Amino acid sequence: MYYTSRVVVSDETLALLRIVDETYTQYPFFGTRQMASYLRTIGHDVEREQIRGIYERLGLRSLAPGPHTSKSHPEHKIYPYLLRGATIVRPDHVWSTDITYIRLQRGFVYLMAIIDWYSRYVLDWELSINLEAEFCIDTLERVLEKGKCSIFNTDQGAQFTSKKFTELLILHGIKISMDGKGRALDNVFVERLWRSVKYECVYRREWENVKDVRQGLKDYFKFYNYNRPHQGLKNDRTPALVYHEKKMIVM
Repeated sequence: MYYTSRVVVSDETLALLRIVDETYTQYPFFGTRQMASYLRTIGHDVEREQIRGIYERLGLRSLAPGPHTSKSHPEHKIYPYLLRGATIVRPDHVWSTDITYIRLQRGFVYLMAIIDWYSRYVLDWELSINLEAEFCIDTLERVLEKGKCSIFNTDQGAQFTSKKFTELLILHGIKISMDGKGRALDNVFVERLWRSVKYECVYRREWENVKDVRQGLKDYFKFYNYNRPHQGLKNDRTPALVYHEKKMIVM
C-alpha cells in the first residue's frame, strides 16, 4: 500500500497546482518560463520560481527540447535511448512508463502506469502519495509475473534509474531505454495516455479521497483498454483487442 490518506495542501497552493496541471495538459510544450508568463496573462500572480517548484513537485517537463526533465539522481546510471527510428512490430516489443499527478478535492496523489507501445494497452498502474521508487518497482514486478517485453523505456527520473528498478529489468533480460534529456516526446505514447486520462476521467469529477480516485481510475482503465476505440490503432480498434489478438497470432 502506497498511501494511507490524501496529501492535504492549502487552498491557494491547490488552486495553483490545478491550473498548472490543466494548462500543461493543454500546452505540454510550455517550459517554466512560458507557463509563468502565460498564467500572468490570464490573471494569476505567479513567478517562475513558483512554477519551477510545481513542475518538480508534479513531475512535469516541457515536451519542447530544453532543460525541463524529471528529477534524476546523480549516482544512478543513465541508459541510452534505443527507439529513435525503431519500428514497433508486435505486442510486448516495447513497454514504457511514466508518472503523473492526479488532483483530489483537498490534495493530490501520483499515478504510474505501464503501457504497451504497439497496442497502447495499459498493462498495470498504481497510485502513491509520494514519488519514492517503491510503487513503481512493485508495479513492474506484477507486470513481469505475467510476461515481459524486449525493450523497456522510461524517462531519467530517479524512480526509474534506481538500482532496484533497472536490475529487475536486467534480471529478466530486458533492454533498458531512457528518454534523452529534455526529450519527453521520446515517450510520446505515455504522454498521450495522460492526456486521455486527464480529459476523459480526472477533470470530469471532483475526487474526495484516494479510495474514490482509485475506483474511478480502475473503471476508466477498464473502459480505455476494452471499450474505447483508439484512433491510433487500425480501424479504431481497442487496445485490448490489438494486444491479445496479435499476441495469439505471434504465439
